[in-house]
Amino acid sequence: MRSKANNDNATTSTSPSLRIVVVNTVIQSEDELHEDAQAQLARSRALRIGLLQAGYNIIAVIPGDMYMSERIAQLQPDMIIIDAESDSRDVLEHMVMLTRDAPRPIVLFTEDGSQTNMAAAMEAGVSAYVVAGLQSERIKPVLDVAMARFNADQKLRSELSDTKAKLQERKTIERAKGLLMERHHLSENEAYQKMRKQAMEKNLKLVDLAQRMLDVADLLGG
Repeated sequence: MRSKANNDNATTSTSPSLRIVVVNTVIQSEDELHEDAQAQLARSRALRIGLLQAGYNIIAVIPGDMYMSERIAQLQPDMIIIDAESDSRDVLEHMVMLTRDAPRPIVLFTEDGSQTNMAAAMEAGVSAYVVAGLQSERIKPVLDVAMARFNADQKLRSELSDTKAKLQERKTIERAKGLLMERHHLSENEAYQKMRKQAMEKNLKLVDLAQRMLDVADLLGG
């Protein structure tokens, strides 16, 4: 029984549960006389069927029009898939602007194999650029890789942001310490210990105390 429960948990934890919005930039109307349109429609269907067969939750399929950003903001998906007949620069630009404040993995399925367009898309924030990759068995691995790449990128950005914040905090503390050393003729260690003691007494973080000291000095013209 224990072994079976563990297996059931493993299956549940690895099953796809992403809420996906598909942005469809291909031709929507049925046109039996237009082979390119039919090929695009078939590719679009294959993508959606592959997603459903893999167990993903497609919450909406929307056109890549002027209302796309508004719809995505309302739907709040976990991942965005762009089903494109070309590099769809306009769609990508809107998508990058939309996900700037609310980052999400973006996967682009296209027939456009241009290296230039691929590089531009990846630079714009696309997590996976897939050319002619609509076989249903490929969709889950592609989305898994896209999510892993997105998470790694977000972790790197977070670490970079933390590093910048810590560097700024250190500069603020150093400035306040220098001010204290100059005005009270203290050594570096004495100034630091004095600041640390005041921060503890006032129940403040050292950087917050340092910023207050600098604000008061600016206010008094010092």
